[in-house]
Amino acid sequence: MSTAEVLLSVQDLDISYGNIKAVKGISFDVHEGEIVTLIGANGAGKSSTLRGISGMVPYHGKISYRGKDLHKTAADKIVAMGVAQVPEGRGIFGNLTVLENLKLATWQRKDKVEIARDFERVFTIFPRLKERLKQLGGTLSGGEQQMLAVSRALMSRGSLMLLDEPSMGLAPVLVREIFHVLREINQAGTTVLLVEQNANMALRVANRGYVLETGTIALSGTASELLGNPRIKEAYLGG
Repeated sequence: MSTAEVLLSVQDLDISYGNIKAVKGISFDVHEGEIVTLIGANGAGKSSTLRGISGMVPYHGKISYRGKDLHKTAADKIVAMGVAQVPEGRGIFGNLTVLENLKLATWQRKDKVEIARDFERVFTIFPRLKERLKQLGGTLSGGEQQMLAVSRALMSRGSLMLLDEPSMGLAPVLVREIFHVLREINQAGTTVLLVEQNANMALRVANRGYVLETGTIALSGTASELLGNPRIKEAYLGG
């Protein structure tokens, strides 16, 4: 268990869509500096949990960030507090250029010198984006769109990055590249909460993990414990 400060605390989280209960009273913490992953099958409640944290869906229970209760806090205010999200499906603006997408992420910032540094950092991590600055987001490949989505979250200067299915639809070589970058971003000081169906990749970069099944936490532990768990191997790691 990490001795670092609890950055994000989720307690007794319930999320429903009409009569369908997507998340059923789950609780977990994310400590500063960690990569924590939520793994599980499609429909297990992973993405709904992230949407609750980022203020995109109503919920019951308590979510706090740096000790501040986020209940009924607007999504843009949560971003301003330091919670950046890379949504499932990437959520980039296809009719805006790469540069315009990145600039949009800095709208709440006034630190021009630091913004310029962050642009350089993004282009160091993803040189391909620098080559495509004037290209429309919608014309990028799937991998490049994921790079742009991650870069946009970095430009918002969040302390906590919520990543929803970053490997979805990507070729294996690009999946490895995205996860390598994810580890670098974490080592540079960004805490990460990762939702991912590719349990093998997720647990190889994470410190700890939680296994969600039908809206509840079925298992939790260090990443190495979960990787070695026979039940996890059978259900999520292909034997």
